[in-house]
Amino acid sequence: MNQVDLLFSESGGKFCISVQEFQQKLTRIKAFAFDWDGVFNAGIKSVQAGSTFSEPDAMGINLLRFSGWLAQRHVPKITIFSGEENKDGLYLAKREHFSSVYFKSVNKIKSFNHFVNSHGLSPEEILFVFDDVLDLSLAEVCGVRIQVSRSASPMLNHFVISHRLADYVTAHDGSNFAVREACELIMGLNGSFETTVRQRMDFNDNYRSYLAERNRTETSVYHYSNEEIKPVN
Repeated sequence: MNQVDLLFSESGGKFCISVQEFQQKLTRIKAFAFDWDGVFNAGIKSVQAGSTFSEPDAMGINLLRFSGWLAQRHVPKITIFSGEENKDGLYLAKREHFSSVYFKSVNKIKSFNHFVNSHGLSPEEILFVFDDVLDLSLAEVCGVRIQVSRSASPMLNHFVISHRLADYVTAHDGSNFAVREACELIMGLNGSFETTVRQRMDFNDNYRSYLAERNRTETSVYHYSNEEIKPVN
């Protein structure tokens, strides 16, 4: 193992494939997809409030997209697939200028296919961060799969690993910055972390160009309803 592998393994992360295979898979990734509940948070809800997100996770995603821009000179596509509708998820997506967000996605594979077809992508070019049963149809087809750990689900965790539905399982759960862990893992393994952080620190011309392009992105919002994906005006 190299230093990056050790940092994540020693913190409790689990590689389900070899690190070399993981790195090879990353070379094909062009877009990122995230579940919401249980990934950005613990998935706890109430009638009065939705489920929130953390700024460290938001910064991780911004750095990840910037690293993609540095490599390809365009902002990678990014989306959220959620089985529910959440104002905080919509706020984050619009504030950070995600490509899209899909709410009420009780059949997530349909939302996924809509996203893939809308941007001329293939499933193998998508990296997906997920946590639960509703996400497994996507995990089965995506190019890279990162499962957010939850110690209370040993049977599900065994199912995911035994059916080869994850390439990496995070050390941290959704309430403890698992998204940030996933983002730093990706940048660490593709060798872009230090350059990305340094250029963001300096707020240099590259970062300014990336930010201007990112901020021109209008977030498309969709609902899954009656077996159809419908845009929200």
